[in-house]
Amino acid sequence: MTTIGRCWMAAFGLMVATAACGSSDAPEGTKGGRIERPPTPENEFTPRELEATVDNLIAKVNEGTVEPMQMVVLLKNLNPFFTSIATGASRAMSELEVSGNVLGPVDQSTGGTTSQEIQNQQIAQAVTDGIDGIGVSPYGDVNAAAIDDAVEQGVHVVTLDGDVPTSKRSLYVGTNNESAGAAAAQTLLAMLPPPPGTVLIHGTAGTDWVDGFKRTEGAREAIEKAGYKPLVSEAFYELEEGFDVEWIRSRIAAADPPVLGIVGVFDISYRCAMGADAARRPEIPIVAFDFDPRTVEFMRQGRIKATVIQRQYYQGYLVPYILYGIKTLGLDGTKEILAPLMEGDSTVDTGTDTVPADKIDAYNDFLDTIGAVQ
Repeated sequence: MTTIGRCWMAAFGLMVATAACGSSDAPEGTKGGRIERPPTPENEFTPRELEATVDNLIAKVNEGTVEPMQMVVLLKNLNPFFTSIATGASRAMSELEVSGNVLGPVDQSTGGTTSQEIQNQQIAQAVTDGIDGIGVSPYGDVNAAAIDDAVEQGVHVVTLDGDVPTSKRSLYVGTNNESAGAAAAQTLLAMLPPPPGTVLIHGTAGTDWVDGFKRTEGAREAIEKAGYKPLVSEAFYELEEGFDVEWIRSRIAAADPPVLGIVGVFDISYRCAMGADAARRPEIPIVAFDFDPRTVEFMRQGRIKATVIQRQYYQGYLVPYILYGIKTLGLDGTKEILAPLMEGDSTVDTGTDTVPADKIDAYNDFLDTIGAVQ
């Protein structure tokens, strides 16, 4: 292992995982051991096309020669959502036997440096230390210049979870947000009586958060197409939970025609159940998003009927393999193998899982098989 991870842990933040560095010991350009990937146990939630695509990428890489590589995956948070990403990335780097770290955020209690600035420093440090590939969960366009500088110096960059499409990054790995929002809406629509009626969307009407807006729009378009009136209730992350719940309550109370169902498109959509209770409308069916413990609690109570979950473990897992593929096969060769997962020219869609309330335990069993229990 190089000193990169140790230096960054001191200077930039928490190192959550390190991978083996066996391939770095092989002479460059010589035939070495094959990549051996343990099989993933079969489950009703196993993403078979995604798993098969990884196998196909490994098979193609194994036709060539060992390529020593150093990489880093930079995350902007280490809450349960990002912990699953870290688990996937660490496992992939271990299977590839590359030198690499997964780095989380840092303590910002002193110095006044923002998370965005620190992440840009991490990207620059990776370039300085000779890293071959960077996976980054970015904050948005604020990271574009740092990403572009890395690419211009020959470092492959792949974004995950969030994207910076204005940058020179090679690929984005994550959720197709329009499709995810539509999936949540379609799950709810199957539970509703025929229109007319209003369907409340706990999302965002603002375009500042591009991914959130796209997800909201995906839900809105599906609801409108089905003949219902979509009504967005702004999700307030930055304010007290009670404010958000009261806003949901007020939107339900004022809706005309009455609200027939609620769909949330963010991880805080468990608040929809709280808002419906506050409006004295506990009978309203609700479909949530992601797998927050409070969402699960409301699902077990029968208050939330289903949730649509991003495959964040697979976002983390795919990135090291993609970075390795770009280095050994080239970007075009890697994209050719990734074709079953590609949306457009530069998005690798990891998809979503729809989990009804009666499948909570089965989904937890699936997460347990891949070591990504949330």
